[in-house]
Amino acid sequence: MTTGHRITIQRSDRHVRVVHGGQVLAESDRSLVLRETGCPERYYIPPEDVALDLLTASGAQTYCPFKGTASYWSLPGAENLVWAYPDPKPDVAEIKDHLCFYEVELF
Repeated sequence: MTTGHRITIQRSDRHVRVVHGGQVLAESDRSLVLRETGCPERYYIPPEDVALDLLTASGAQTYCPFKGTASYWSLPGAENLVWAYPDPKPDVAEIKDHLCFYEVELF
């Protein structure tokens, strides 16, 4: 981490649901909440709680110097809606293979 930059990860105590176009894409009581300096809270959901059959790997990747290389998945009409870190940096190893969505509902 660089000076002043911080990432924390903990189990969320919230119920998380992801709905897109009226379809439930994910629903979990087992998500991890990642808090990163300068970024909104993100909820990382275990793959068992995601409708993986609705998603298509997009081939897109991005690199974060703090988390590693992210891979993306899409829905028809919603490119790169979901991402995950298949091989995250050691400091954020808990998020390995968990999926993250831009918008989630919290309960």
